[in-house]
Amino acid sequence: MTSTLTISRLTKTFGGLNALTEVSLTVAPGERVALLGHNGAGKSTLMKIILGLITPDGGDISVCGAAPGSARARAQVAYLPENAAFHPALSGLEQITQYMRLRNLDPSGAMELLERVGLAHAAKRRIGTYSKGMRQRVGLAQALIGQPRLLVLDEPTSGLDPVSRRDFYELLDGLAADGAAILLSSHALTEVEARTDRLLILSGGRMVAEGTLPDLRREAALPVAMHLSALNGYESDVVAALPGAIRANGFVHLTCAQDEKLAMLSRISAMSEKISDLDVIPPSLEDIYSHFSRRDGQ
Repeated sequence: MTSTLTISRLTKTFGGLNALTEVSLTVAPGERVALLGHNGAGKSTLMKIILGLITPDGGDISVCGAAPGSARARAQVAYLPENAAFHPALSGLEQITQYMRLRNLDPSGAMELLERVGLAHAAKRRIGTYSKGMRQRVGLAQALIGQPRLLVLDEPTSGLDPVSRRDFYELLDGLAADGAAILLSSHALTEVEARTDRLLILSGGRMVAEGTLPDLRREAALPVAMHLSALNGYESDVVAALPGAIRANGFVHLTCAQDEKLAMLSRISAMSEKISDLDVIPPSLEDIYSHFSRRDGQ
């Protein structure tokens, strides 16, 4: 399958400082990819290059089969910034209608877009009365105009309440199912951990890790945590039988390397008559992100 976005060995320098160094990535149709990185990692620079707002110093980039910023690319790419701004005197419906007219599209579809992002009830209210989360939904409705093939989203759930965040990701799921490629930058690691297909980690302008969450867990090789509940009177036996186990807050805690997990579970299973419960806690995305960022010297 031909990738919607293809970047190879991309480099960008500002005043002698390397903002991006030989960054390569792809986003395929229907794929939801999360772009992670600390402030100054190069995420904004990368997005601006994809949108054609700045040009790279080296490397190759193809956006929907065209050069970034070209008329062909712009017609197929949508962008949602972290802080979307609109005319406060216009209603949500008037704003989306205006954008559709600018795209030479039938403005009668504006209400449908607002319904998709959960703003039908406030469509005729002035945007100046909207909360930040509601303005973000207007921005998402604007981004959906023209059925874009690539969506570039910068902190898109900023300002949204938990229910709205869930609805937002359900909307992204539907767009991806229809074939849209999605590149999403976010600091909300717990969100993207469960709702994206692949993860990219930028650090110091370099791509330090990429893959699915299981891929990154294997590569990082961080320890697995286990929390056990011992039956009354058996806590000391359990601690003595498991290397490195400690008592804390009424539980038995231990960690082991990834390649030792099955052997450790086997030892625990052999003591099933002394244990009432067990939780196996793999490294979180936050753990993995911190690991790769530190490995790069940040």
